[in-house]
Amino acid sequence: MDSEQRFLERFGPRSEAERAWLKNIFLFIGRYLSPCCSDPAPSSAEGSLTGVEQLSIRLVLEIQQRSSVNHSLPVSYRLLSVSELVSQQNLACVSNLSWTTNQHRSWAKEAELSLSGHQALQRVNLLLIGCLTKGRGVDWSLTDSSGSVRCEVLSPSPLWMNLPVFLPDWNYIPHDASGQDVDRGHLELIGCPVFLGPEAEHGLAAAADGAELEAVPVSEAGVFLQNRVRGQRVSVHGQVCSVCPLLDVSGTPFFCFSLTDSESSLPVLVQKPSRLWWRTCVHVGRSVCVTSLRVCVLRGWRGNNILCVTELSQLHSDYTNTHTQTHTPDTHPEMDTPFLMSHGCEEEEPDFNQSGVRMKRSRIISYQGTVTEVVSKGAGLYVLDRKLGLCAAYQPASRRSLRVGDGVELHHVHFLFRPCPDFPPSILCTCLRSSVTVTSFSRVGVSDSAPRCPGDGVLSRLLLQKHMGVSEYLWACHLSSQLSISLVPAVMKQQCVCLLSWKMMKTLRGRRAPTRRDIYCEMLDQPHTCPLSQYSVDPAVHQNLSVLDLVRSLQSLCWSSLSLRSLLPPAGRSLSRSEIRSGLSWSFRTLVSDPQKGDSLRPRPLLLVGVLELPPHSSEFSPTLQLRDATGSVGCVVTETNREEGGGETACYNTAWIGCLVCVLQFSMVTERFLQSEFPSVDHLDQENFITFRDSRVYLQFSLDHLIILSPSVTMVTYLKQKGEEPADDVTDEHEDHPKEEQRWKRKRREGNDDSSDSSSSDVMTAVSVGGASQSCVSMVIRVEQKGGLVWKNTEGAELQLCFSLRAAVIGPVVSWRRDPKNKPLTEEEVEPGREHKVQLQFSGVCSRWFPVLQSGRLYRVLMVQVPFELSSHEASGNNRAELLSDSILQVGSDWRFHTLPRPLLLPSCLQATPPVLSVSQVMDNRSELVCFQGQITERISVDDGNTEPGNTGTHSGVRLTLCDPTGRSVRAYLDLSHAPYPPGLLPGSSVLLSDFQRKVSRSGGVYFTNLPVSSMTVMSLGAESLAPPPHPPMMHLGQWGVKGQKENVMGLVRGHVVCFLFLQLQWSCSTCSSVYTQVCSSNCGSSSAVFRSRAKLVIDDGTGEAHVWVSGVVVQTLLGLADFQWEGLQRWLKVKGHLRVLPGRRSLVCDSEEPLLHFLLSMCSSEAVRRPVCLTCRRHAPSRAPDLRRFSRSDRDFITRLTPPLQLTCVHLHS
Repeated sequence: MDSEQRFLERFGPRSEAERAWLKNIFLFIGRYLSPCCSDPAPSSAEGSLTGVEQLSIRLVLEIQQRSSVNHSLPVSYRLLSVSELVSQQNLACVSNLSWTTNQHRSWAKEAELSLSGHQALQRVNLLLIGCLTKGRGVDWSLTDSSGSVRCEVLSPSPLWMNLPVFLPDWNYIPHDASGQDVDRGHLELIGCPVFLGPEAEHGLAAAADGAELEAVPVSEAGVFLQNRVRGQRVSVHGQVCSVCPLLDVSGTPFFCFSLTDSESSLPVLVQKPSRLWWRTCVHVGRSVCVTSLRVCVLRGWRGNNILCVTELSQLHSDYTNTHTQTHTPDTHPEMDTPFLMSHGCEEEEPDFNQSGVRMKRSRIISYQGTVTEVVSKGAGLYVLDRKLGLCAAYQPASRRSLRVGDGVELHHVHFLFRPCPDFPPSILCTCLRSSVTVTSFSRVGVSDSAPRCPGDGVLSRLLLQKHMGVSEYLWACHLSSQLSISLVPAVMKQQCVCLLSWKMMKTLRGRRAPTRRDIYCEMLDQPHTCPLSQYSVDPAVHQNLSVLDLVRSLQSLCWSSLSLRSLLPPAGRSLSRSEIRSGLSWSFRTLVSDPQKGDSLRPRPLLLVGVLELPPHSSEFSPTLQLRDATGSVGCVVTETNREEGGGETACYNTAWIGCLVCVLQFSMVTERFLQSEFPSVDHLDQENFITFRDSRVYLQFSLDHLIILSPSVTMVTYLKQKGEEPADDVTDEHEDHPKEEQRWKRKRREGNDDSSDSSSSDVMTAVSVGGASQSCVSMVIRVEQKGGLVWKNTEGAELQLCFSLRAAVIGPVVSWRRDPKNKPLTEEEVEPGREHKVQLQFSGVCSRWFPVLQSGRLYRVLMVQVPFELSSHEASGNNRAELLSDSILQVGSDWRFHTLPRPLLLPSCLQATPPVLSVSQVMDNRSELVCFQGQITERISVDDGNTEPGNTGTHSGVRLTLCDPTGRSVRAYLDLSHAPYPPGLLPGSSVLLSDFQRKVSRSGGVYFTNLPVSSMTVMSLGAESLAPPPHPPMMHLGQWGVKGQKENVMGLVRGHVVCFLFLQLQWSCSTCSSVYTQVCSSNCGSSSAVFRSRAKLVIDDGTGEAHVWVSGVVVQTLLGLADFQWEGLQRWLKVKGHLRVLPGRRSLVCDSEEPLLHFLLSMCSSEAVRRPVCLTCRRHAPSRAPDLRRFSRSDRDFITRLTPPLQLTCVHLHS
């Protein structure tokens, strides 16, 4: 009888399916397991059985014992070879022989409830057998004749090695679908394996030679380190107190662990390749015995002598003083370092300052918990128990990364409190002395959700190479997760995001000098020191926002945080419907990026990362540059320092910034609100049905001095070299192991940035070269003399297009180039001193996007593919020159490029002054019809045209600006925007340049200005983040204000005293028609709301003359000296009658009736309390009349003389 038949008969009569199942087991063991095992010696009871029969019988008996089916064999389970498992099983799965269907459902439900959002592992009915062997490095493997697979074991024993085993319950995790895991997959042994060899009958705890071990405790082994003897070997037993990770130094892998007893501890070095698998067998708290150790010298460590494992060394786990061991799973005894529970993780450590940086000291603890989130596998970031962070980046990455649901046990880890505000407050960090042990494998599968940080391991490798602090590393990881959303794939590839975030971290947070790590001291020294012993704390670290998140946040706050009553003056209750409409028509709110400098969007300083580019043709912010990332774009009012003219602030003119990837550190966020309403009174402001239209616009304001160039364009590289500065390298240059494909992509992007710096937004974002860098072209150099305004015009296709024009001087001939010169320095061929040609450049359609960067007085090189026929009077003579017709009008083509050039110091003709820019004081004395002047905006009022037709933008067709200079003199400018795009940046506090504005004189002799189609407005400097009050208007003497030379002063500060009241009127007026309102409107307009108004006229004398000053609103109450309750009582008393007029200056008083209220007001107006010194800001009220001829009689003589009418003023503000 053959062995197969004997095997089948041993289990008695079975069904056909069971006999086939038994036969398959016998054949499978003979094919896959038996070749890997040496034939065991037959036992006395089964001396006639072969090795295959013994293994098969033992396997079937173990299966029957553990199966959930008692009356039959589990034929639904089948054996699977290792090669079939690796090649065929593509989904993570679990197998457990002892499960019933209900048990599996309960297990899966419990797993999914404990980890919401994850699915439990899929169950399979598969059985695995093989031999446990040594894998690569510290790994174990399950091997059969078809191959091997990496095997993760929770608590293995050294005696398991090379034994045939049966695995009744296990998990299988296939390779990572993203390609980041080079392994084919791995097994996870949930419980202990079942041993199939005869060794299991005799107990795995027995030593190989059966002899007792002669080992010394740790306290006695210290003598061998002090007295080193060549060839001496020693066996040591003790409890494991620390296990260091596997390191590879110069191609030599090794790890260390320490043994301790009640008195001392000793380190043990394991560097023999045949013993590296011990790393999984030594756990903190486990008692072990290591034999045949020798004393060696460890260079680089000041401790020098250390116990080292030899080829003859053996490891005996769970060692006791009686020299008995057990093969049961490890149950860790009580450890010296207690586990820190979660509720104790928020104890804050005292801090101290080091070189101006707030520092804290970490604590060494142990912790046991469950992984609930994988933040980034490549960066080594996890979350434990949903509240505690784990950073394992300071250790070399293990082959098996932690998964959600893994139970972990951490020893000798550093506890940090609030090292980074973007992560949980409590963070555990592992160093080279820390150990991370998986105590239970996850029950859920691998999540397909995108990680919050790029997981290719670039940041962790940079950390080990550059030795940065943990706070800086955590911030860089979070920044990478943000940039991977805002920049990929439109701006750059995923592989460059980590390098970019690392570069930004070094720039913004690299204040501390990195500390180089001493790996041997970190692993072995007592007391322990490492880079994690101290860490910096900065709760105000920068926070990155994408453009889309920024715009959405500003838009959500635009109306939700608005109080309409706050937009009206304090005397808002006396405003009529039209006054309320005007007061609410336009408003703005400015937030700053740094909360320490004013109101901000977030409690931490903000930063933005994006590409600076020209506006697209369809943008609503055509007059401004754009900052764009992969999520969206936002308009930007940009200024820069004019280093060529004393370092003052001016509008952006350098085209080299276009196409650069930049980080904006300081900026202002502006929200302009446009509201059309019909509120009857301030009491109705809470009723939104009176709002007929509302709109808002969001944009940024910043200076180029507050930008960090992350990836320069080609033109920026040239510009920086001309300044003598070293251009910043592309982020991909820092990665030494970057693939060649990425290096080629980097060069392509740089070439593309050259043209993208001058191209549309789509060109910038895709980095595609337009025309090619080597294409021939022609150029001319121009000096912009006058810049026209941006207006809407009808084109030939009857479509409205944005257009503007430039009047420029061409300072040389048209030159031909074989390669695009871009912004290279001027050559001699491009300049002809003394010969200039005036040209006018017409920009329309897509070409109007150049408007934000073309400024008067600047030099630009204009590049064209070919010479337009309008440029030359004949064919180009020679190879590189063409004559230019004077007074030519050129239509700018869509393929033209403009590059800013520095002003050549040796060519005086290039420095010819543009039309002078006047101040406000100078322009008021100037008699030119068209002027160019600059001033600071102190007031802005929108002019509502009342247009509510469909298609109206709601931004109003007119704006009135009040501008002043440091002397306090002010002037008004009126802007007609009915045929122009809305200009952002016209905010109080900003300085603007108004070019070609028309000067006009009002009937009262005041000067004001209006814009023409050729007029342009340019924001030259931005308002301060904390807006300072505008300068006071000039002090004016009443006796001289009306004389020649002072009539242009519309506003002035008057100091004098009140002589008397000439007129006082109190009235309840209809809020709609302004008629007298008693119980109803006197004009029967149907309005049911009324407002209280007060108006008075008084005489002010300052010693040089007198003036009649009109006051209204709250100023009347203040001048009368009435308290609030008196003023309110006065309004209630007057509500029945409707109005009251008092003429205290006339003795023959004419009034409606003799009322106590009238006598009270008469006494107040004539009392000494109102005759007091005052300080007023006044505006000229009305045009002065011609002098009147008056007759005076003195005794018997009559005199006729001319009397100048008194100066009429309106009080704008009463100073306290």
